[in-house]
Amino acid sequence: MTATVAIVGGGYGGITAAQALDEDFDVVLIEPKDAFVHNVAALRAVVDPNWAKWMFFPYDGLLKRGRVVRDRAISVEAHGVRTVSGEWIGADYIVIATGTTYPFPAKVYSDHAEAGIARYHRATEALGRAERVLLLGAGPVGIELAGEIRSTWPDKHITLIEPARDILSGGFIEGFDEDVADQLRSELRRQLRDLGISLILGDSLRHDPPTSTGIKSGFAASTWGGTSLTADIWFQCYGRQPVSRVLSRQLSGAWRTDGRLSVMPDLRLPGQSRVFAIGDVTRTQALDTAVVAMEQGGFVAEQIKSLAGGGDPVAYEPSQPLFLIPLGTGGGASYSPDGGILDAETTTLYKGNDLFLTKYCEIFDVPNPLEDS
Repeated sequence: MTATVAIVGGGYGGITAAQALDEDFDVVLIEPKDAFVHNVAALRAVVDPNWAKWMFFPYDGLLKRGRVVRDRAISVEAHGVRTVSGEWIGADYIVIATGTTYPFPAKVYSDHAEAGIARYHRATEALGRAERVLLLGAGPVGIELAGEIRSTWPDKHITLIEPARDILSGGFIEGFDEDVADQLRSELRRQLRDLGISLILGDSLRHDPPTSTGIKSGFAASTWGGTSLTADIWFQCYGRQPVSRVLSRQLSGAWRTDGRLSVMPDLRLPGQSRVFAIGDVTRTQALDTAVVAMEQGGFVAEQIKSLAGGGDPVAYEPSQPLFLIPLGTGGGASYSPDGGILDAETTTLYKGNDLFLTKYCEIFDVPNPLEDS
């Protein structure tokens, strides 16, 4: 009898594992959303309404044999998953790929594509009417969003505020080679300066903005360092949280104090022989990127195939993949293990042009809108 694999979460890692196992296993992908959300394109969707439509992919074309259960997992156990509707999905192998949440616009809080598209369209309209934009957080999201806004609206006043002493200083880049990180920071600071984007480092607002994020409503603010400023709209560009509260009490020993899941070197939960976890819900030595989640999804798929055939698990050895931060459609900086620091032109070639949209059109077997535009 064919073994069943339950995959909890239909993000980058989950869809990769699901497709890789689809031919040889009974795959059940459990995901509450009605469409895959290509979050890599989310920040461009704030400035271009077309991208708000293009970043959602129906799950219909993902699997040939397996099925997608549109439901929310509430209890992952050693031999199956309980959903919020009460369904029990028994499984021989389980892959937890629940990912993280992040404030809008980096991610959208809706299980419905139409509602997500409408949310981006409202933000685009509000942003278009704003003259002064405040972005809180100068990590990858804040930097990339600043670049997208500048690329679309050259005359807007954009301010980035970061409480750390430098950009790209959060946990995202933790463990990355420090010399490379410093070179990336230096190049991105230079480009931000050239784009006329104001950087306030080592400082933070004395009080939260009085308006909701993504809404045009003017306000004044001041920082602890004594800087006064005004803005018409603001976005929170920090605050990622792992979606890990799906474990049953039986598996709860994998929870870390930071909310992520501990995994063994082979990406199985401690003490579990057939329950894996991948992507940024876990804590590994790899970067928290879509590329890494996909890499881990493919790795775990091979692990499951090996175990099903009587083989032994092997340790996951993370590669140092491309690290890409575009600044709109023509700027940015990147790192490649083979090429070192990559300039704006190369970053645009890798990511800035189509934000990997072509790749996901192929994965979900849908027409590529860029070929018709």
